[in-house]
Amino acid sequence: MSLTEFPADQPERARRFWAGLLGVELAARAEGQGEGWQTPAGDAGAVAIGVHERGRGPGDSSSLPYFTVGDIAGALRAVEALGGSVVHPGERWAICKDSEGNPFALAAETTGA
Repeated sequence: MSLTEFPADQPERARRFWAGLLGVELAARAEGQGEGWQTPAGDAGAVAIGVHERGRGPGDSSSLPYFTVGDIAGALRAVEALGGSVVHPGERWAICKDSEGNPFALAAETTGA
């Protein structure tokens, strides 16, 4: 499992954003996982999403993870409705910012041809 970590000035707002956009639950981390919240472990190869309060360390800067979505237009509407912003819209991929200003990308789900 991989983890994409997002720093947040207002962690509750960030948790609400990611839960609403991706339809996941971010629960308090278990002992030994550090501070913050993350999605539960899923299938092998699944990416977990984590949120922690922004600090000054190297893990407190932003990254640009890509998330595959079935309906990119609908996902872009959800980004804005949940307090994020669309920086570069597109039909196959788009660059956005979450409610905390962290950049991320959405990629349209592709089907085998």
